[in-house]
Amino acid sequence: MSGGKKGALFVCLGNICRSPIAEAVFLHLIKERGVSGQWKVDSAGLGGWHAGSLPDSRARATLQKHEIKYNNTARQICSEDYYEYDYIFGMDKNNISGLKGDKPSDANPKILLLGDFDPEGDKIIRDPYYDSGSEGFEKCYQQCLRSCTAFLDKVEKGEV
Repeated sequence: MSGGKKGALFVCLGNICRSPIAEAVFLHLIKERGVSGQWKVDSAGLGGWHAGSLPDSRARATLQKHEIKYNNTARQICSEDYYEYDYIFGMDKNNISGLKGDKPSDANPKILLLGDFDPEGDKIIRDPYYDSGSEGFEKCYQQCLRSCTAFLDKVEKGEV
């Protein structure tokens, strides 16, 4: 990334459940830390099925419950993203595989499993889309909160 800003892109399959929650949590955390101006942040899906849609209503309700504002809409990842973002986070191993497979050979973002930063060791952020309730969305929120907090701590220490 140019201009001194760091870039973080959060990716899941359709960009309506996990990655918008992760993006919203990250935006909230960098605002709380007073470093919003140092980051370019977005989310995307590996597929474009939901492009232009708001996040799943359960994802939006979970963010509202935690008083986190979010107003972005879904989009599909594109090749330019691999040049624009320093860190591209997948939510599960299939996301990581897709991201690595689609990455242009001359692009150099760090493709990371977000859950690798979870201090509780809960590495896979499971897709709650097909769940009947909202418990999976709450679990996703908690995993993203722990993982994004730990990632930002490592960035501040120069460890990532």
